[in-house]
Parts: sequence; C-alpha cells; structure tokens
Amino acid sequence: MLRVTDLHAFYGESHILHGIDFTVNRGEVVTLLGRNGAGRTTTLRALLGLTGKRSGSIMVNGRETIAMPTHHIAHLGIGYCPEERGIFAGLTTEENLMLPPEVASGGMPVTEIYGMFPNLAERRNSPGMRLSGGEQQMLAIARILRTGARLLLLDEISEGLAPVIVQSLGRLIRGLKERGYTIIMVEQNFRFAAPLADRHYVIEHGRIVETVTKNELESKMDCLHELLGV
Repeated sequence: MLRVTDLHAFYGESHILHGIDFTVNRGEVVTLLGRNGAGRTTTLRALLGLTGKRSGSIMVNGRETIAMPTHHIAHLGIGYCPEERGIFAGLTTEENLMLPPEVASGGMPVTEIYGMFPNLAERRNSPGMRLSGGEQQMLAIARILRTGARLLLLDEISEGLAPVIVQSLGRLIRGLKERGYTIIMVEQNFRFAAPLADRHYVIEHGRIVETVTKNELESKMDCLHELLGV
C-alpha cells in the first residue's frame, strides 16, 4: 500500500530525513520507533507533504505522490491523527466528528463510530474542552475513520493517557486491523506498540537503522533496548 524510497525532508534549511526507505503492506500495523528528535513525526508529516522541501519517492497504491499537494494526497485515502489531536474546544464532540470532509468512499457511519466509541456517544453534545484526554484521543481517531481513509497515520496516541485508556486503544488498533485498515504508528510507549505491530522500523538521525518483525522481537530485544533506551 505504501513504498517509501530515499525520502529526504527539510524544515527550512534543516535537513531532517536523510534517505528513509520502508514499505507497508495493506492491512499491516507498522511502528516508527526512536528517541525524541529522531525524525519519526517528520516522516509521517512528509508522507502528507506537510514538511518543507521533499525528495525521493512515496508510492501510495502505486501512485507517486512526492510532487502532489497535501489535499490531493489525503484524497488517496490517508488520515492523519497528530500528536496534538487538533480538537476544536468550542465545538461539540459531534461537530468535531463531522468537521473533516470525506477523502474516499466507504467511510464509517456515525452510528457505527458511536458503537465503537460509546464514550463519545454519551458526550456527543459536550464541547471539546470538556472532554478528558482519553476522550479527545478517541475523537481524533474517530474523526478520520468517518472520512473514508484506509491508511491511518497515528502520532503518539498513547502519550499521557491512563493505563486503562491505553489498553482500550490497543483493542481499538487490533479491531481496525481486523477490518483491513493499514496503520502506521509513531510510538514512544514500546510496551503498547510491541504486541500490536507486524513490523517495527527504528529511526535514528533521520535514517532507518533497524527493522524488526514481530517474530524477531524476542531475539532483538537487546538491540532495541540499546537503540531506544527503554
């Protein structure tokens, strides 16, 4: 579904990504791991053209997107859940949910979303500022499911949340994978990410320095501890 080759990305004059290469197959969950500042979030943003200058190749379902504007890339069925969540404080839960446009056919109906996120159904008329951190995170994910996106870019969705909420997010990711969604997660919480992913890419100084499949996790834990400091 996604093939990234020799991806370089810049913020102004700062050269952040130095030749990123990775692939994601349809229906996979893949994580981008690394220390803060390694280039993980920049990689997600570069996929959507949200950085400055980019070079290399980003193939989405066989289409080259490196020269496309962001709104065209999104309409290939890509949904982005940023770390800051982007919930509008003065809008209700349901208004936030309905805000983004559809980017592809087959978006999840609101009734189905509320079945998946019962907390949001109960808070549908509450303003965004009244939602807990966990509810805001659920809303940020629910919002992109409604758009029809099938490739989900999730940035630090477990950060700062209570363990019980993190567990529910883990169940959600497994459920979305079973439904055929393709997911790329940037995660600092390795214990959350480890059992969910088919493959882990470790980024260091804007390059992928290690690839670990789920079958190799146990044998490569020492290497991951060294690279991630976990």
